[in-house]
Amino acid sequence: MVRLIDVEMKYGNGTEALKGVNLRIDDGEFVFLVGASGSGKSTILKLITAEIAPTKGRLMVNGYNLNNIRPRQVPHMRRTLGVVFQDFRLIEKKTVKENLAFVMRAVGASKRETRRRLDYMLGLVELTDKGDCYPYQLSGGEQQRVAIARALMNNPSMIVADEPTGNLDPDRSKEIMTLLSRINDMGTTVLVVTHEKKLVDSMNKRVVAIRDGVIISDEMGGYYNEKD
Repeated sequence: MVRLIDVEMKYGNGTEALKGVNLRIDDGEFVFLVGASGSGKSTILKLITAEIAPTKGRLMVNGYNLNNIRPRQVPHMRRTLGVVFQDFRLIEKKTVKENLAFVMRAVGASKRETRRRLDYMLGLVELTDKGDCYPYQLSGGEQQRVAIARALMNNPSMIVADEPTGNLDPDRSKEIMTLLSRINDMGTTVLVVTHEKKLVDSMNKRVVAIRDGVIISDEMGGYYNEKD
């Protein structure tokens, strides 16, 4: 579960990124976070992943109180999250399997567990025949599916996707959202930050809209017009 209670965030340059934000995401939910550039979306993601700390308010993520979390606890908290980026961030000199196995080695998983998880994840994202390929040999949609598989390797309770379809065409974008929805159906909480209105409208999920650091709507299947 993610909980922001009266959260404010003011950067050193004086920018007030968040102004008393209250947001609750329960386990198993699928939530879109939408808003224009500079609305506060990225700040919320940085707070959830403990890249920054709030100026005021309370923040809890998957059982961790981020207001008083100890530095040595941060890596453990982050393992409860799988993060997916717009630009994939795959290691170009490693194959698909090597990119995924790297995540498991980082947490000390055994070779046997790594192989088992690899086979499962490649099947889940429908890339079983691409395990020995390098990123440059894959399409953009395939690279993003690898990135999603990587985010899931440690079996996190929540996926946080930051503009995951920003570099993809509409068909591939829909495929990625369908995959994330299927992962959500399996029990993983999903938070997607995006500005793609048509894609959000097609999914009929909970939509939280933010503008100028304030949440302006929170409803199933909702969106908003930035010109309002």
